[in-house]
Amino acid sequence: MASPFWSPSRKSVARIIYVGRNRIGNWVACEERGVFGGLFVTRAQALKYALFENGGDSDSIIEVTREIELYIGTDQ
Repeated sequence: MASPFWSPSRKSVARIIYVGRNRIGNWVACEERGVFGGLFVTRAQALKYALFENGGDSDSIIEVTREIELYIGTDQ
């Protein structure tokens, strides 16, 4: 049985997701265009979220060493 969280369209769109720490030390995972993202306590949580959101494609996750902040884009 298919997972209720899985969508065939998720896998078809390659999304780059950046994972790193923000200025206060939280872990951030954010899609490059700001479509989605989240704040996490641990690196493992951020990576798990990133893998889920991009259909398990670890090649499209980039861990950054500089500080990153979570900004979610809006269409206005």
